[in-house]
Formats: sequence, structure tokens, C-alpha cells
Amino acid sequence: MEQYKQEFIEFMVDCQVLKFGDFVTKSGRKTPFFVNTGFYRTGGQLRRLGTYYAKAIHDRFGLDFDVLFGPAYKGIPLTVAASMAISELYGTEIRYCSNRKEVKDHGDKGILLGSPISDGDRVVIIEDVTTAGTSIQETLPIIRAQGKVETLGLVVSVDRMERGQGTKSALQEIEEKYGMKTTAIVTMAEVVEHLYGREYKGKVIIDDAMKAAIEQYYEQYGVK
Repeated sequence: MEQYKQEFIEFMVDCQVLKFGDFVTKSGRKTPFFVNTGFYRTGGQLRRLGTYYAKAIHDRFGLDFDVLFGPAYKGIPLTVAASMAISELYGTEIRYCSNRKEVKDHGDKGILLGSPISDGDRVVIIEDVTTAGTSIQETLPIIRAQGKVETLGLVVSVDRMERGQGTKSALQEIEEKYGMKTTAIVTMAEVVEHLYGREYKGKVIIDDAMKAAIEQYYEQYGVK
């Protein structure tokens, strides 16, 4: 596993973004682990987060695209942080763009924040995490309504590695349904590999009981 992935896993734990216990996802699934990027709350945290996203984007998509799109609301700071990190790490200027929940009819009018999207633009979407692939259904029409654009793919922070609407993973379904690539900074398999049975800052985060709960969850919701 790449060093930056190991660092990112520990970074999520430190920021209380990655938690283990009893939770319910947006799609209604009871889960022993939860990822909430709303807990990135400082400038330093956002700077580091943007760096991890930038490395994952570079590894999967390269830098031959024009716009990084982050859906409102959580995607707004993600797209800003990642586009800044891409500039700092690779010297490449990628425009950032997000949507508003409500169309603004005065001043900077329209539904978009940041850069406009125009015909011929190549777009990568950035999100926090996807469980059942529901949010992408809302995001793509907004992007495609802006013109003849090419949506290259989607990057999330964590691939939960569970079924979407059918028998395949949410990211696999998105790839097949919308014809675009997907990637994540880390997968849950990598999270378990790195944290299971290992003491981190005086605590074993994934012990035998938690690992069993995760395995049981995947028996019900994992890809068959």
C-alpha cells in the first residue's frame, strides 16, 4: 500500500472522520463504520485532505482535464482544497466548480460557483464517499446541462466496497451506467488491512470483534 494511503487512513482517524461503532448510512443501512468528511474543520486539515485527493486523482486520471466539480455542500471545500493541492504538487491549474442548491438570480447569477463549465470541458467529480450511488444521479444532470462536456470520472475519499442498487459495488455501477472511471483515495479493505490488530496511538482501532462486525456487514451488503 502506498505511503500516502497509510497516512490518509491515520489522518481520518485523527480527525474523527473515520469512526467505528453503530451507525446508519444515508441509504438506511446499519453499518459498523462511518465516514463523515464534515469533521475536517481546520485549514491545516483541508490542506492535507486536498493533497491526498490530488495524489489519488493524479494516479487514476492524470492531469489532462479542465474542471474539478464538487457537488454542494460537502463537495465545495473538497474541490477547492484539491484544486489548490494539484497546483502546488504538480504545477497544473485545474478550474474548480460547485453547484448551488438554489439558483441565484442576482449578482453572480446561475446555479454554479467558481468556474463556469463550457462546451468541450473535461470534468472530474469529487465527493466524500458514495454508498449506493444516489448522489451522482443528482450531480450529472447539473454538469451536462452546462454544455457538451465530457465527464471523465468520480473520485471519493473512501470506497466502502458495498453493493449499490444491484449486485455490484456503487462505484462499479457508476462506471457501467455512466461510462466513466471511478477511484478512491483508499478502500475499506485497505483501511482494515492497515488498522486491524495494530495499535495506533495507544489503541487498537479494529480488534477481532470489530473486524467480525465489518465482515458480517459485508456478508449482507458486500459485492457478491
